[in-house]
Amino acid sequence: MTTTTPRPATRTRSGHPPAPVPRPRRDTGRHLLLATVSVAWLVPLLWAVYTSLRPYGDTARHGYFSWPRALSLENFTAAWSQSGMPRFFFNSLLITVPAVLGTLLFSAAVAFFATRFDFRLNLALLMLFTAGNLLPAQVLITPLYRLYLLIPLPWWMSDSLLLYNSAWGIIAVHIAYQCGFCTFVLSNYMRTIPKEITEAALVDGAPVWRQFAQIVLPLCRPAFAALATLESIWIYNDFFWPLTLIETGDKRPVTSALANLQGAYFTNPNLIAAGALMTAIPTLLVYFALQRQFISGLTLGSGKG
Repeated sequence: MTTTTPRPATRTRSGHPPAPVPRPRRDTGRHLLLATVSVAWLVPLLWAVYTSLRPYGDTARHGYFSWPRALSLENFTAAWSQSGMPRFFFNSLLITVPAVLGTLLFSAAVAFFATRFDFRLNLALLMLFTAGNLLPAQVLITPLYRLYLLIPLPWWMSDSLLLYNSAWGIIAVHIAYQCGFCTFVLSNYMRTIPKEITEAALVDGAPVWRQFAQIVLPLCRPAFAALATLESIWIYNDFFWPLTLIETGDKRPVTSALANLQGAYFTNPNLIAAGALMTAIPTLLVYFALQRQFISGLTLGSGKG
């Protein structure tokens, strides 16, 4: 039986052994999972785009799972004109912008008070605001509907003279319902800001409102951008509150405009797909405009207590 002697380890010119060759990372399973999830999210969107570009006659004749004979933008032009989307886009803008600004302002004020002032009910106040998001909207609609019928408004705010059937009512319910989540996020973010900054401003004679407006709020810009992106998408895409608290169809937001594309005896799915894609354009524009701040707002302060 022959024995082999081990070879001596090779050395470089400097006399040191060579550095070990790094093994490739075993990320195949992770990449495969991410690719599967990405495809699962993109397939419905791509299918909606494909359906919206096909005439309904072509789809009815050859079926949805067939090669298209013609592609055009006729469904988009028809959905724009038949549903009255310009008016509904303005209604959504009239509701979304004040609701997002009001939510961020009130949430920042509560978060500033809960994080910069020490008192016994500090944690209970944050839990109270956060607990409001635990109740589903369907549970609140009956008492809220009766309450809206009892709250009067002047004629220049609502032609119905009530909080019901007015844009102010939708703005108010969005602010009340979204403040809990935003207060929770902003309070955690404000805790990462050193208290010495506001204490130094207090020594210099700055009042509380100036500390809040000129010191803390500018430092929370990444968090505001992240929350503004999320809240704009959530409030813009909401369909439940306008459907139940607005009676007049011309006052409803753009999510309700898709209902105008459905007929009593016939529904064109290609037309509805085109209308749904057009309603998603503003949310995409908001995300791409605030993408960098959105990502930084989610990552800054994540490793701090």
